[in-house]
Order: sequence, then structure tokens, then C-alpha cells
Amino acid sequence: MKRIENQVFGGERPLFESHHLELEHVRITEGESGLKECSDIVCRHCHFEGKYPLWHVDGSEITQCYFAPGARSAIWYSRNMRMSDCVIDAPKFFREMSNLELTDVVINDADETFWGIEGLTIRNVKLHEGTYPFMHCRNVKVFGLESDSKYVFQYCRNVEIHDARIDTKDSFWEVENVTVYDSEIAGEYLGWHSRNLRLVNCHIAGEQPLCYAENLVLENCTFDAECDRAFEYSTVQADIKGFIKSVKNPKSGLIVADGYGEIILDENIKSPADCRIVVRV
Repeated sequence: MKRIENQVFGGERPLFESHHLELEHVRITEGESGLKECSDIVCRHCHFEGKYPLWHVDGSEITQCYFAPGARSAIWYSRNMRMSDCVIDAPKFFREMSNLELTDVVINDADETFWGIEGLTIRNVKLHEGTYPFMHCRNVKVFGLESDSKYVFQYCRNVEIHDARIDTKDSFWEVENVTVYDSEIAGEYLGWHSRNLRLVNCHIAGEQPLCYAENLVLENCTFDAECDRAFEYSTVQADIKGFIKSVKNPKSGLIVADGYGEIILDENIKSPADCRIVVRV
């Protein structure tokens, strides 16, 4: 493997069609497409400033690197990538990729990041700011996530999440086959129009959660005191620990909780309109 250390590259495509290359303390300055159409790339302690630095890269390890705000849209159409201990200050990262793994990564501008990823594993990742991260991702595993970005995990399929702290709105819209364990999800309109969404040992906050959901399951979950009008037009099996402020017009299923502030069943309820709402004895 060829090794390059302590050098600076700029301009257009300075390392185009590089293969079996190891970069150590390399700086990619202003310009475009620093590493494009490459394979078997290792980057350690590198600094990326220019746009589109890693497109169409097959096989890479990126460790202890920094991506400046100018390195926007940095990694698209790549596969088989592992990234660890990196800081990203640029938006629109990671699109149309497969087999991507991140560990101990901080993304400070998560706008439109993780779009269309097939096979994503993240461990101890922090997302800040921005909108629509993880949109249209498939086959995702999460082990530790902190996020204050808006509209996370929309239109995702086959997702497993552990130990997440998510503060957002409109999260998990139109997802399918998603299970969330031991997590806190705060924000309005959680999980609307979802299918096969399962929440286990989770705490939920925000207005009107879990409406228009199909085959929704909650196991040993808790609700914030101001969490109201839950489950409207949903088919649901819910075991709720503690009190829930209000439930409105669930379509079908069973809801068990320790108490309810209000149960709203009015003329707008949709068939089969046979959901059992039970106080735990």
C-alpha cells in the first residue's frame, strides 16, 4: 500500500483514481473531488476542506479526521466504509451508500445527512442541527445516538435502535419494521403513518404521538405529563407504565395504562373502532 504523509493537496481531483493508498496527516484544501473513483483507502489524522472529497470510493477506513464546513456533500455513492473518532462540520454527508459503519463520530451540521443508505451501523454518534437525517435508509442498527436534528428517520425500513436520545419533531414518519429499545424520544407527531413500529422501554414526550400507525406495539413505555391525543386512528398494542394525559380515537387493539387524564371517543372514530382502553389493576 502506498503511503503519503504530511502533504497538502488542492484543486480539482488531486488524487483521482487512487488505489491501495494510505494518507496520514494529509490536508485536502479548497477544490473539488479530492479522492474520487478510488478504492482501498486509509485516512488518518487528515483534514478535509474542499467539496465532495470522497465520492465513488470502494473500501475505506477514516480515523481521527476532520471535515470542515466547506467539505459539504463529502461522501456519496461509496461503499464498504468505516469511520471512527471523527468530527464533521459540513452538511449533506453520506448519501446513496452501502455498508457504512460509524463509531464515536460527531456531526455538527447534520442537514440532509444519511440519505438512502443501505446497511448502516452507528455506535455512539452525535447529531446536531439540520433536517431529515437518515431519510430512506434501510437495514440500520444504532447503538447509542444523541440527536437534536429535526425530522429524523423518515421513510426508513428495517431499523433497530438502542440507547438513543432524540429531541426532534415528526420523527419516524412512514417507517416500516422499526424497533426502538431503551430510548427517549421527544417531539411532536412521533411515528405517524408508520407500519410495524415497536417501542420497548422508551420514554415519549410531545404532542399527538403515534397516530395513523398500523400494527404499533409499545412495551413498558412511559409518557411525558403533557403528551396528549395519542394513538388517533392507530391499530395498537400498548403496555404503558404510569399515566397518559389523553388518548383519542384509536382504531383497534388494546391499550393498558395505570391511568388516563382523558379518553376521547367521538363521532370521528374510524372502524373497526374496537380498541380496548384499560386501566391496570
